[in-house]
Amino acid sequence: MKPLYARLARSAVTILIVVLAVLVALWLWKRYETDPWTRDGHIRADVVRVTPDVAGLVTQVSVQDNQKVKPGDILFVVDRPRFQLALAQSEAAIASARATLLQARREAQRDTALGDLVAKETHEQNVARVATASAALAQAESARATAALNLTRTTVRATVHGIVTNLDLHPGDYIAAGTQAMALVDTDSLRVEGYFEETKLGKIHLGDPVIVHLMGEPRALHGRVDSIAAGINDSERTNTSNLLPNVNPTFTWVRLAQRIPVRVKLERVPADVALISGRTATVTVQPRAGA
Repeated sequence: MKPLYARLARSAVTILIVVLAVLVALWLWKRYETDPWTRDGHIRADVVRVTPDVAGLVTQVSVQDNQKVKPGDILFVVDRPRFQLALAQSEAAIASARATLLQARREAQRDTALGDLVAKETHEQNVARVATASAALAQAESARATAALNLTRTTVRATVHGIVTNLDLHPGDYIAAGTQAMALVDTDSLRVEGYFEETKLGKIHLGDPVIVHLMGEPRALHGRVDSIAAGINDSERTNTSNLLPNVNPTFTWVRLAQRIPVRVKLERVPADVALISGRTATVTVQPRAGA
C-alpha cells in the first residue's frame, strides 16, 4: 500500500504544480495582456512660454529660478524709460495736432463770416485744412494709445499659478519681442498621462478610478480618467509635395500595439508629494463594475 500512496502523492504534487503553473500563466497573461495598466506614465503640465511684446534691455528681473508665482506677479521689466519717452513724444504730437486743428478751424470760421469777400477756392482750401488737421489729431491720438500700451507691456506679469523654471535671464540682457524669456509651469494643469496599449482601451472609460504610483514615492495617488487622446501620428504615412499620401510599401508581420495617451486628473494629492512635470508613474485603471 505504501508504494501506491507514494505514487499517488507524487502524482498529486505534480498535478498541483501543473495547476499552479497554469493559474500563474493565466494571471500573467491577464495582467500583461488585458488589464488596463502601464508603467509608461508621466506627470505632465502646460508650460507657458513667457515672451515680451516689446523689445529692449531687461532692467529688472523680479523672480528666481523655481519660484512660485500667481497671476499678476511681476516677472521682469523691459526698458521702461525708453517707452516712457515714446509716450511723452506722442503726447507732444497730440498737443501740436490740436493747435494746428484749432488754427484751421479759426480760419474756416473767419472765411464763413466774411462770406463772398473770400474766394471760393480759398474757402475750400481752409475746409480741407480742417479735415487734414482732424485726421492728424486722430493719428496722433492713436499713436499715443499704442505708446501707452507698449509702456504697459514693458512689465511682464505671470498669467497663471505656476513655477518659474530653468531661468536664465538677467538685468542688462537684450531681448527681442516674441523671444521666449522663461518657462512657467502651470501648476493648475498638473495631471498624469498614461500611454496605454491600444489593445487595452476597451476597458478604459471616462470617469474610471485610477491608482497612480510615482517612481520613488511609496504612497499611491488616486484620480480618474479625464480624457482619451483623439489621435496619434501615423508613422506609415507621410504627405508629398502634391499632397497625395505616401504610404510605406513594406509591412512587418510582427506588429506591436501602439500607445494611446490617456489623461488622468488627480484627486486629493498630499501636500508633501512633489508633482514635478516629467516624473515617471505607473498608472492602473480600475474599470467600474459592469463597464
